[in-house]
Amino acid sequence: MTITSYSTASIDPLGKGLGTVPSSSVPLEQAANLEWNLLDEDVSLPAAVLYADRIEHNLKWMQDFVTEYGVRLAPHGKTTMAPQLFRRQIETGAWGITLATAHQSRAAYHGGIERVLMANQLVGKHNMAMIAELLSDPDFEFFCLVDSVDGVNQLGAFFKAAGRRLQVLIELGIPGGRTGVRDEAQLQAVAAAIAGHEGTLVLAGIELYEGIIADEQAVRTFLRRAVQATRQFAAEGRFARTPAVLSGAGSAWYDVVAEEFAAESKAGEIEVVLRPGCYLTHDVGVYKKAQTEILARNPIARKMGEALLPALQLWAYVQSIPEADRAIVGFGKRDAAFDAGMPVPARHYRPGSGARAPRTIAQSEGWEVTGMMDQHAYLRIAPGADLKVGDMLSFDISHPCLTFDKWRQLLVVDRSYRVTEVIETFF
Repeated sequence: MTITSYSTASIDPLGKGLGTVPSSSVPLEQAANLEWNLLDEDVSLPAAVLYADRIEHNLKWMQDFVTEYGVRLAPHGKTTMAPQLFRRQIETGAWGITLATAHQSRAAYHGGIERVLMANQLVGKHNMAMIAELLSDPDFEFFCLVDSVDGVNQLGAFFKAAGRRLQVLIELGIPGGRTGVRDEAQLQAVAAAIAGHEGTLVLAGIELYEGIIADEQAVRTFLRRAVQATRQFAAEGRFARTPAVLSGAGSAWYDVVAEEFAAESKAGEIEVVLRPGCYLTHDVGVYKKAQTEILARNPIARKMGEALLPALQLWAYVQSIPEADRAIVGFGKRDAAFDAGMPVPARHYRPGSGARAPRTIAQSEGWEVTGMMDQHAYLRIAPGADLKVGDMLSFDISHPCLTFDKWRQLLVVDRSYRVTEVIETFF
C-alpha cells in the first residue's frame, strides 16, 4: 500500500490539553519521552484523556464478541477520527474501518487503513474524485452505499470517466427513516441501474442501519428483510463480489444484528460485517444504557466477564467557588459533549497533597454539572465540601463522538497517570 501521509505525526506545541513541547518535531508515539504526568500538573487543563488499559480491554471485548458469532468487525471511525486508534482496531482483528464521508475515508487511507466501508452515499464531483484517487492504489478496498437510480447513474458516469471500478452496497431503509430504499420496487430499480454500469459499478452486497429504530421486534423485522434480500440476490447471482457483504449494526443493537445475521456468515458465501464504533471508549450515558440492555438480553455478552468500560474523561481545574454550593470548573461546550447529558464528576485530586491517586467521587456526594458555557461548567456541590480552587476534577461523558471532535490531540495515560502517547484526530 502506497501512502503519502498528510499527518503532522508530531505533538502540536500550541495545542490545548498538552504539556510543554521542546520542539515541533516530537513524534506522537514518543510522548512518554517527555515524562509528563497528569497529576504532577505537567499538562495544561482542560485535557481530554484516554486510559490505556481500558482502551485495550474494550478492544479485546468487542473483538471477542464478534468472534463468538463468526462475524466481522468494521468499527465506525467517525467516533474518534483517529487513525492511530483505527490501526489499533485493525491490529486487534477488525476487518476494516467504517466511515461516513469521503474526507474521513481519505484520512483513514493516509493513516494506513486498507479497507473502508463508507456507510453513506457518495455524492458530488469532488467527493467522488477523492475516492477515485484512493482507488488508484490496488491494495485499497472501498465500499459506499447507493439507494437511488440517480445516485447510481451519477457514480457510474463519474467512475467510468475516471477509469475506476467502484464497489457499492444497496442500502435498505425504513419509512420515515434516513437514507435507504423503502420497498421492493426501489430495491429492484437500484439493482437494475447498477447492472447497467457493468464494468464500472460492482454490486458487493446489502447494508442497513438499524440504530434509529427503538423497538427490538421492529429491528429484527428490518434485519430479516435484509437477510431475505441478500439470499435472493445471492441465489440469482447478482453479487459481483465473493463473498458478498451483509452489513449492519451501530452501537445499540449490535448483539441483535449478530444473532440475526450470523447464520448467513456461516454459509460461506456472505461476509457479515458489524459496525459499532463507540465501544472503544464507551461512556456513562447513552452507550452505558445501551450496553446494559445488551447484557440483559444477550447471553454471550453476559458470559464474557467485565463489560465495556468508560475510557475517555475530561480533566479540568476548579477555578472559582463563588457560593457555598457552587463551583466553576474550567471546561465547557468547547471541550465536552452536552447533547446527550452533562458530564459526570468522576475523580478528585488535590495537587501537592502527596496522594498517589485521585479519589473517586461518590454519587452520594451530590456533585452535579448543572450547566455549561463555552469555557465554564457549573458544578453543584454540598455546602462545606472539601473542594478548593486549583483542585483537579475528572468528568465522565455521554456520547464520545461529540467529545472527540472538540480535540485535535488527546492524551493517553497509564494507571499511574503518566502520558504514554498523544492521539491525533482528523475532524
